[in-house]
Amino acid sequence: MTQRRDLRDFELMDYEWQIVGQLRDVLKILKDATMFFSRSTPSLATVIPAMDLIDEKLMTYSLDNKYLPAIHAAVGLAKKTLNRYYQLTDHSDVYHIAMILHLHHKLTYFKLAK
Repeated sequence: MTQRRDLRDFELMDYEWQIVGQLRDVLKILKDATMFFSRSTPSLATVIPAMDLIDEKLMTYSLDNKYLPAIHAAVGLAKKTLNRYYQLTDHSDVYHIAMILHLHHKLTYFKLAK
């Protein structure tokens, strides 16, 4: 009986379940990206647009007042991490060449990104 009582100490409160639910919603974009890239061999030309989509979603989450402060903080850290990777691509010649040589993107990607 004491073992059961000890487990109750770890039971989540209602507000903690709310955080878990919101975190699940926010993490879905990362799960979707992971599943997409697990199906095939990713290339720079597919990773960068995926990063754009993730960034767009994170921005939407960060501006949405329905999310709790803990979720806003987590999203802020995720955006900061993503932006660090974006900065690395800005200084990479390989990234620019890969995007320009891609049949779908060419220079359009850079024109739309400005």
